[in-house]
Amino acid sequence: MVHTATSMATPAPSAQNTVAIAYQVAMPQPQTHLFEVTIHISQWEAAVLDLKMPVWTPGSYMVREYSRHLQDFRATTAAGVDLSWRKVTKNHWQVETTDTSDIQVHYRVFANDLTVRTNHLDGTHGYFNGAALFCFIPGYQDQACTLTVEPPHIAWEVNTTLPLIEDQENCFWVENFDVLVDSPVEVGLHENYEFLCEGKPHRWVVWGEGNFEAEKAIADTKKIIQTEAKIFGGELPYDEYMFLLHLSGSGYGGLEHKESCSLNYPRFGFQKSDQYNRFMQLVAHEFFHLWNVKRIRPKELETFDYETENYTPSLWFAEGVTSYYDLLIPLWAGIYDKAFFLESLSKDITRYLLTPGRLVQPLAESSFDAWIKLYRREAHSNNNQMSYYLKGALVAMLLDLKIRDRHQNQKSLDDVLRIMWEKFGKPEIGFTPAQVEQVISEVAGFDLSDFFHEFLHTTAELPLGEALETFGLQIKPVYTNKDLPYLGLTVTDQNNRTLVQTVNVDSPAYQAGIDPEDELLAIANYRTNAEQLNHRLQNYQAGDTISITIFHQDQLKTLAVTLAAPQPSSYQVVKNPQASAKQLQNLKGWLNPKDSGAVR
Repeated sequence: MVHTATSMATPAPSAQNTVAIAYQVAMPQPQTHLFEVTIHISQWEAAVLDLKMPVWTPGSYMVREYSRHLQDFRATTAAGVDLSWRKVTKNHWQVETTDTSDIQVHYRVFANDLTVRTNHLDGTHGYFNGAALFCFIPGYQDQACTLTVEPPHIAWEVNTTLPLIEDQENCFWVENFDVLVDSPVEVGLHENYEFLCEGKPHRWVVWGEGNFEAEKAIADTKKIIQTEAKIFGGELPYDEYMFLLHLSGSGYGGLEHKESCSLNYPRFGFQKSDQYNRFMQLVAHEFFHLWNVKRIRPKELETFDYETENYTPSLWFAEGVTSYYDLLIPLWAGIYDKAFFLESLSKDITRYLLTPGRLVQPLAESSFDAWIKLYRREAHSNNNQMSYYLKGALVAMLLDLKIRDRHQNQKSLDDVLRIMWEKFGKPEIGFTPAQVEQVISEVAGFDLSDFFHEFLHTTAELPLGEALETFGLQIKPVYTNKDLPYLGLTVTDQNNRTLVQTVNVDSPAYQAGIDPEDELLAIANYRTNAEQLNHRLQNYQAGDTISITIFHQDQLKTLAVTLAAPQPSSYQVVKNPQASAKQLQNLKGWLNPKDSGAVR
């Protein structure tokens, strides 16, 4: 074997060169967390075989370097004779194939990361995503292949949405590499709950123990499916759908696929109503993505480049609009009431207004920089970042309310989605920023160019209060303690030390030079900790200058800090008791579309 960084010349694939590709996944010792992957390539004609591993997976916009988990790479002929190979870059291998047309590539992947975008293997199950497990042959990504899964025990079942090849056990037909990436596989000991909705088969596949109630979840899932299908014209663009749920200790997340979604949720997070409602929001979000993002997607994501970042300014629409609807769908479906909806909306507005980064990072830039910012949070993130999920949802709400108000709830953002589905989703043609803005303006019936410029490309404050006022709602600031002066930091007690976690930009603490990871020792020469901090501050008023003693990189410092006026701890969306009849009618048409006669 040869290991160098020198690349061998690779000929372009010939249209006449039909190569057979078969993937095999085994897990003979699942407790070791090692998947064993074999790729069998036959009818190969070139002198060099290139193999590359994706560095990211669609739906999770960060380079995750999946190849760092790959080990024990080797290549042989079908007879088992070793072939020379070399690693060219972090995710690129080349195999010398001059004297053979039948090659087997073997490697193992360490899988002990239980998230929706990675792989996990232990003594109870195996879960894998295609991008995190499989290499592809450049130039052959559009070619069909097969996937064979070999469970370690006879009791382990295989669940995926890939079509099973008749008369072949656990062998599946894969249309192309994109489909392989888009089809997560769950192998092991889990519960399988099948149900019909809108005449099509669906199933919940649940791994792990907890207080998940299948009967209740299925009933509410049906409501979500039916409600979302109506938004897009009643069409379910799949033959079957799988909801894959991992019950974990404290995990949370979801990843969308064309015919399935992967969900991770705390195992005991289903009994309390607020936790269960949050779970159904997650279900609504990921299911909504089978239209918006998996089929209606930005032009930059029309064809995936698995080796590098795929930049787009349009994730505000892909994720933000979806996040807006994941609050509305369970309400419209009757899963929770208006009070919980307003509570959820209040939390989103609170997060937005308490994030200093909203005044630093424009929404389109947040989308573009997702690869280096959103998934790489640090202590300073709130000061220079704005989530395109969060602000995108609020911008979507503003657009929806503008359209509804102008058209008496007879038009809405739903109409935008239906047009986007017909023009871009069904034919799977990527949309440009100009095209989605044009569709929204056409539905609204007036030019929204200034709106898009201001709220996508600048850091102008969103007119949330003004928009909600038109629908009979108000945003009220909430003060935990109106007499508590503002310092602008958060702290935590760890191992008998009080450590600064975050410092808000332009706050008194920020101006004084206090940094995250500083150790807070005393206020006005009296020792304090996280529990005592607010109690100490209650002795002062805005405008007072106090001394704060810290360890900054092990250096003892005493700083003078001038406290500022009290700041709201949260914001609450409430009904306006003086709302007019028109405002109340607007609100009814928005939150009770069935009762108002509005078209959805």
